[in-house]
Amino acid sequence: MREAYHVELDQLAQNLAAMSAQVADAMERATTALLEVDLGLAEQVISDDAKVDDARAESEEQAYALLALQAPVATDLRTVLAAIHAAESLERMGDLALHVAKAARRRHPEPVLPDSVKPYFAEMGEAAVKLARQAEQVIQTKDVSAAKDLEASDDQVDDIHRHLFTVLMDREWPHGVATAVDVTLLGRFYERYADHAVSVAKRMIFVVTGRMPGYGSDEDLTV
Repeated sequence: MREAYHVELDQLAQNLAAMSAQVADAMERATTALLEVDLGLAEQVISDDAKVDDARAESEEQAYALLALQAPVATDLRTVLAAIHAAESLERMGDLALHVAKAARRRHPEPVLPDSVKPYFAEMGEAAVKLARQAEQVIQTKDVSAAKDLEASDDQVDDIHRHLFTVLMDREWPHGVATAVDVTLLGRFYERYADHAVSVAKRMIFVVTGRMPGYGSDEDLTV
């Protein structure tokens, strides 16, 4: 019975890792759609979002079943609770990639981003996808050191996000209010995506150590 239980715990972790891979792919495609004005990729991200939602529902159902039927304690209980919270963060990451894709579709065939800010979004997109890939590995390995490493990539996204405000507030900004609003919202989507990836990593630290790292500015993670 206990062996079967631990197999189920392992399967739950694999489901979460697969979700992390899904949302990494989603943001990678959404970023390409944004930068290259690729409607096909944007549509793919939008249609695939339902798969992420289904994966969260499946993970939560499995986690609640383990709580109800196995009454886990100690590390096992932390694993199940962390899985519930991680599934929520991963689904929100998928939603944020979806928002990016919808922005690309909404403005098509016109580009959403002026050429002057595209490099910032290329860099944020690369960092965000890297964070999701790192989160996938952390879920599988429960490597505390690797989990803490996610902070560096998150800081990179935060730095770029802050710099965007400097660009937008420049009196010489030539692209108008509507474009400034698009750039502001899109920057926020990437910043939130990165924060949620860090939240997933922190849940894995909680599983291993029994202590939840401080959240700082990402304490209230909302889409």
